[in-house]
Amino acid sequence: MKIVLDQDKCVASGQCVLAAPDVFDQRDDDGIAVLLREHPVAGEEESVREAGRICPAAAIRVEEA
Repeated sequence: MKIVLDQDKCVASGQCVLAAPDVFDQRDDDGIAVLLREHPVAGEEESVREAGRICPAAAIRVEEA
């Protein structure tokens, strides 16, 4: 699984951080999402998929390998 985050689409809602806090964070200055890991570790897959589903800007794409 690979996660792709398009920061240009991000609207800083923070939903990804709530769904997968070990994978996403937000920049302090504007709240734009930051990807902490491109590949989630075992056990994080479902929370990452959820982050992609609930992102209001569709800024997160999850590529299943």
